[in-house]
Amino acid sequence: MSGNGWNLKQKLEEALTAVLPIIGIVAALSLTVAPLTPSVLLCFLMGAVFLIFGMMFFTLGAQLSMTPMGERVGTAMTRSKKLWVVVLLSFLLGFIITISEPDLQVLAELVPSVPNQTLIIAVAVGVGIFLVVALLRMLLNISLRTLLIFCYVVVFGLLLFTPKSFQAVAFDSGGVTTGPMTVPFIMALGVGITAIRNDNNAADDSFGLVSLCSVGPILAVLLLGLLYPPEGTEYVAESFLEVADSVTLGSLFFEGIPHYFREIGLSLLPIVLFFGIFQIVSLRLSARNLLKIGVGLLYTFVGLVLFLTGANVGFMPAGNYLGQILAGLSYRWILIPIGALIGYFIVKAEPAVYVLNRQVAEITDGAISAKAMGLSLSVGVAASIGLAMLRVLFQIPIIYFLLPGYGIALLLSFFVPKIFTAIAFDSGGVASGPMTATFLLPLAQGACLAVGGNVVIDAFGVVAMVAMTPLITIQVLGLIYRLRSRKKQPAVELDPFAGLSDTAIIEL
Repeated sequence: MSGNGWNLKQKLEEALTAVLPIIGIVAALSLTVAPLTPSVLLCFLMGAVFLIFGMMFFTLGAQLSMTPMGERVGTAMTRSKKLWVVVLLSFLLGFIITISEPDLQVLAELVPSVPNQTLIIAVAVGVGIFLVVALLRMLLNISLRTLLIFCYVVVFGLLLFTPKSFQAVAFDSGGVTTGPMTVPFIMALGVGITAIRNDNNAADDSFGLVSLCSVGPILAVLLLGLLYPPEGTEYVAESFLEVADSVTLGSLFFEGIPHYFREIGLSLLPIVLFFGIFQIVSLRLSARNLLKIGVGLLYTFVGLVLFLTGANVGFMPAGNYLGQILAGLSYRWILIPIGALIGYFIVKAEPAVYVLNRQVAEITDGAISAKAMGLSLSVGVAASIGLAMLRVLFQIPIIYFLLPGYGIALLLSFFVPKIFTAIAFDSGGVASGPMTATFLLPLAQGACLAVGGNVVIDAFGVVAMVAMTPLITIQVLGLIYRLRSRKKQPAVELDPFAGLSDTAIIEL
């Protein structure tokens, strides 16, 4: 119990480090160029408190429950030695966790020309199919780079024939459906599957599931765009609720808790049931291990309820309002550097980023440190938000950014170690989480309304931009690492990890 207490204290410090810079930036803006109403500012500050405690519980909960659950399920699936069992279970797992993803319901509302259930089922089938592809790639030792190049050639080929109203939302869907609840489980699943392999490439292949699972939703929405004619989509800005006193402020948040309580409960249930079946049929873990996982699930549940309540009730209206104010200034260009600054810090508050950074450090034996990963993600997201705000202000089509961006990312994959490519493409789905959807996307929507743009075409796509730029920055990190290893150890030019022992730690 004392260990958990210490862990909670450590996680609280991490959450404060992530959220306090965002509070400072918004507070500074509200006192200078972007005055906020007392209601919006109070909701934002209250939301920040919920975010901090939500991150604290979630990061500890994912470490205690989601990660060990995913690893054990992955190991058990591959030990069955029956390919059809792996394929069937992988598809079912991808399908059920996508159906239960809360953000997918939001995505369905953004495409009015497609019935909600049709879109949800299509996206879930897409994730299920690509989870099967990702697992087969690991088992058969197929190159991730080859698969990614093929997938994105197909994606951009379809994009040329898809109506504009579907393009940004399709790429947004890739980041939205890999949420903070499913990412830790899917990543751990990959670690569990490669754990039974003894070859030198096992560590490299531990990553890549999230990147391939992100392709499924993009293809599903683009295909729906070819089947369903586009309809006029009018975005209606949310009205701001004026808070008269502290009681009204409190009720605003506490009335939202039951909604997210039910939403997260329904989202966690399929994963728990899936793991429960494995426990009965194959795993048979001890009561002590099950108790630890149960406590972790409770932490995860409480953390996500608090996090989503704070993000949706407090951060979303503040982001929208701030975007309208900044884009309404006579020097609206200031939105670009401010957006980049917010993006630099806000990715640190994404719940799944901590899971990714910790898992990368463990799998690579410290070769890729959490600090280097965090810096690469922050730089990438800062660049993406700056470009997204530029796109909003000048109504630039999203394909002008995505096509060269993914082209550069895929080109870099030929020059960096395989593990950096896998981690980079996984990080895109991880970085574009709930903080992007509930603060940065509303920021772009508010700015788009202020400049008179088309919100569905010009503002949506922020999630897609956030998912794209880390692919480049983390592979640049890999390129730097390769060049440094060549200077220090010429003998390991072709494979920087080849001569290392399992316990070796390399400083970047």
